[in-house]
Amino acid sequence: MKKIISASLVTMMAITGANAISNSELAAKLNDLESELAKIKKKLKKQNKKINKVKAHDSGDNIKWGVDLRTGLDNINYSMADGSKQGKNDLLSMRLWLNMAYAPDSNNVFKGQLSMNKAFGANFATPGVFNYFDWTTNEALNDNALRVRQAYWLYLGESAFGLDMPWTFSLGRRPSTGGFLSNLREDDTAQSPLGHVINVEFDGLSSKLDLSNITGVPGMSIKVCMGQGSTNAYPLIGSSSGTPNANNVNGVKDIRLAGFIFEPYNDGQYIVKASWYRGFDVPDADINATGSVLTPLKTVGDMDGAALSVLVDGLTDEGYFADAKIFGSFAWTKSHPNGTTVSVPDGAGGIINVPGMLGSSNSETGTSYWFGAQLPVTEDGVFGIEYNHGSQYWRPFTYAEDTMAGSKLAVRGDAFEVYFTYQLTDALSAQARYTVMNYDYTGSNGFFGGSTGGSQKISDLKAAAVAGNAQAKAALPFIVEKAQDARFYIRYRF
Repeated sequence: MKKIISASLVTMMAITGANAISNSELAAKLNDLESELAKIKKKLKKQNKKINKVKAHDSGDNIKWGVDLRTGLDNINYSMADGSKQGKNDLLSMRLWLNMAYAPDSNNVFKGQLSMNKAFGANFATPGVFNYFDWTTNEALNDNALRVRQAYWLYLGESAFGLDMPWTFSLGRRPSTGGFLSNLREDDTAQSPLGHVINVEFDGLSSKLDLSNITGVPGMSIKVCMGQGSTNAYPLIGSSSGTPNANNVNGVKDIRLAGFIFEPYNDGQYIVKASWYRGFDVPDADINATGSVLTPLKTVGDMDGAALSVLVDGLTDEGYFADAKIFGSFAWTKSHPNGTTVSVPDGAGGIINVPGMLGSSNSETGTSYWFGAQLPVTEDGVFGIEYNHGSQYWRPFTYAEDTMAGSKLAVRGDAFEVYFTYQLTDALSAQARYTVMNYDYTGSNGFFGGSTGGSQKISDLKAAAVAGNAQAKAALPFIVEKAQDARFYIRYRF
């Protein structure tokens, strides 16, 4: 810039003094000045180019953040098998999601989500009397925990195997909750899995092939998924009985899962998805003779699962029903016990051994069906209704389902739900929801063994208790026969 000013002054002096010098000398001086200005302009052009590159880099080299804060009030009621009642009328909760996204180029994407989900005024992370208080959580010396709900990178390929076949590959803490269909009542975009059978946080990988271009079928694709739900290893510090990070011979085995999702058709209005998976070395827990302490988990076998889910997003092309949604889903599970038994109290101060998977020594099949609809009520409000039923040995991986009273999709019995979601402003929404779950069999929200996941008909246990069976009578106060959850929330996200 100084050079430009200097050059301008020289030019002015040359012009004002033109009468004092010859025309040839003036022309020579002007040529020199023009040459100097050209050099300066060239340097400025290079500098501006560098500055633009820095600006472009800085604008793309930032993670984009989003906020999702939900404050809820739940009224929870349980009817126990012995006729007693339990519950809480005013469970206040707060869930915070800090969403992250960054795309350095058109082929690579990073996504992450930091999460906090807590009861008002409480910290349930550490057992003990002080978990009821969190008065100094962020002011006193504490641990170094920061919960990561999602963290993965996604590669977007354009032509797999040299064909017109887009593909993806992803690795990390995957978006494996809030999947297809279960996202509707949550007022969220559907994540990767089918919500009927998988709704649990998982670390793993997935790879998807888009088959629509080579088959001519809209939306046809297949995705392979693999993950790990636990790792068998001694910790680096704090273990006196094993070598750091080596296999723990007394611990639960690595729990792994593998499967695929096949989408035979998806034109945006009619969406069909199918899934199959196998969970390897799934766990259960031993219970001591008092029934109050769980000993370390043990693996009891493998578990298969599959689902076929269909969504019609718009019943007509125009009018009221163009925004209506209906869906149906059928799912299946099958156990493969490895012969392990687990110990449970016998109701008389002793323990008995029960078969390792779902209370049976045989391979058992479970089924579930699920129907629902979502209808527009106003321009900014929708009304939803859902019903699902599960059989005696039904066992999905839906432990992270967002219902305070337990997973409704895991119910061995019948579950009904209605909700109304209203968009108050661009960033603010509210929902009122009521869920009721009627259990026909025990173990709906347990693990995979005979201890926590054993399936016994509740009416048979009640009849046995009336007949004088001490074990059945002792169990009834701990068996939920009916659960209800009425929720209202306000949600900010932007």
